[in-house]
Amino acid sequence: MAVSRTLPPPTPAQRLPPAEKVIMGIDPGTQIMGYAVIEVRGQRIDVLQYDVINLKALGSNHAVKLKRIFTRMLELIDEFLPDELAIEAPFYGVNVQSMLKLGRAQGVAIAACLSRDIPFVEYAPTKVKQAVTGSGSADKEQVARMLRQTLTLPPIEEAPKFLDATDALAVALCHHYQQGNNAKAGSKSWGKFLEDNPGRTLAATTARKPVGSRAK
Repeated sequence: MAVSRTLPPPTPAQRLPPAEKVIMGIDPGTQIMGYAVIEVRGQRIDVLQYDVINLKALGSNHAVKLKRIFTRMLELIDEFLPDELAIEAPFYGVNVQSMLKLGRAQGVAIAACLSRDIPFVEYAPTKVKQAVTGSGSADKEQVARMLRQTLTLPPIEEAPKFLDATDALAVALCHHYQQGNNAKAGSKSWGKFLEDNPGRTLAATTARKPVGSRAK
């Protein structure tokens, strides 16, 4: 005898549209490098992770720091499978040596993404600030405050550390606002590459766990 059963309604998570794009944002640095990963689903933006790569403990050996940036970037790429990278252009200050080191750090982060065939876009700091706050002269605190109003984020308990992370988040959000129309590299994402070449990597990816989201 057949027994009919009414299934429970789908949960909000089950009703989510499929992910359209995963964007990684990078705020380059030679002491602290901020990074953030967002996932776009229709009008919804989920913040998968935002944090920093702390390079201070590595001392003054710049080559060791560059190696750490490259290694950590590959770890993040294999974990979150971003479709595109958005990275902030170095700020042209007075100290030429600092600019050279910052440019190398940015280049290593880009090289890590290109090694996975991930397209990248570079944004000027003023462009990022303008996109997120409406003012190209906004400071880090203003950017962080606007992001807390736009997205659901955990409390920022260590402002000096996490302001670099929120800067990276602002870069990723700026890229989303631009609709990714300026991507420079190939269109094939690392996630797509893994699907097409399952035997080419031993890296184990983990489930994406949003730390906050808000419908826009």
